[in-house]
Amino acid sequence: MPATQEDVARLAGVSRKTVSNVVNGFPHISKDVATRVAAAIIELGYTPNHAARSLRTGRTGTIQLVVPELEVSYFAELAQWVVAAAEERGLSVLIRQTRGDRERERLALEGSNGDATDGTILSPVSSDLAAIVSRKSTAPVVLVGEVAGDGMLPHIGIDNEAAAYAATEHLTRSGRRRVGFIGAQRDQMSHMARMRRNGYERALRDAGLDVDEGLVRYTDGYHRREGAAGLRDLASTGLDAAFCATDLLALGAIRAARDLGIDVPTDLAIVGIDGLDEGAYSVPRLSTVAPDKKAIATRAVERLLQAIDAQTGTGDSPDWSEEVVGFELVQRESTS
Repeated sequence: MPATQEDVARLAGVSRKTVSNVVNGFPHISKDVATRVAAAIIELGYTPNHAARSLRTGRTGTIQLVVPELEVSYFAELAQWVVAAAEERGLSVLIRQTRGDRERERLALEGSNGDATDGTILSPVSSDLAAIVSRKSTAPVVLVGEVAGDGMLPHIGIDNEAAAYAATEHLTRSGRRRVGFIGAQRDQMSHMARMRRNGYERALRDAGLDVDEGLVRYTDGYHRREGAAGLRDLASTGLDAAFCATDLLALGAIRAARDLGIDVPTDLAIVGIDGLDEGAYSVPRLSTVAPDKKAIATRAVERLLQAIDAQTGTGDSPDWSEEVVGFELVQRESTS
């Protein structure tokens, strides 16, 4: 006969409820108790019955992470931290990519995956806040990325304007006076794009420099190829620095500069935002503004769990506020 939670509780010398709390990853359990329960589970070969738990609690124990593109390194790194934070709390993560397509984003929230999970951490590109709020599914949603929550949904992220200001100020403080911007977006729905351009322009004005539209390049996305194209297009403008809206754009710009015979950083300083691990291994190594991705992921999971608890009647009302996490300016060879 398979072992039960009662068997584990007797062997570990704790209550069945404590065993349940350990299995479900609840916090505030002492290390000693958790160790005894884990040892009893291993000794007895106990396997939690997730299907029965789902019927009893109304939860699946699975959350959904919906991102635009996993080949974009930022989202891959964020996914890693989300999975780690969820596993610490006894949750599984279903990861889905949308390619930035509005219908894929809708289906992620309203389709079978949305119904089969307890809630979603969403990084939308094409869906505006109104579309997300008016979704048919009642499962909770926490936003990360480009769309702000505006008090209607929780949103976790950095202060994008402040991050762009820090990156641009780093360039102007080093004496650069012709500072380009690669990664502007014509679609004004992107909160992130607007704020990063605002930070760039404010830093220029504070440095006593004019905002020159001729030094701004729009991109359709945030990939290396678009960064390279933007830098090639700006090469004849006499710029001596480039702030790129993402690290991938910056890495593409570094490649294009090398192809054009432009020395980075002697002739041209380049800085990005995202703190990608690969930026530490580019040639030259990329200066960047690094968001605390671990904090974004951890708080997104925690806020989603709060919303799930509130929905199932086991917690207080959910918190709809905007939550800002920190970032760090990492100075490397591309601007030194």
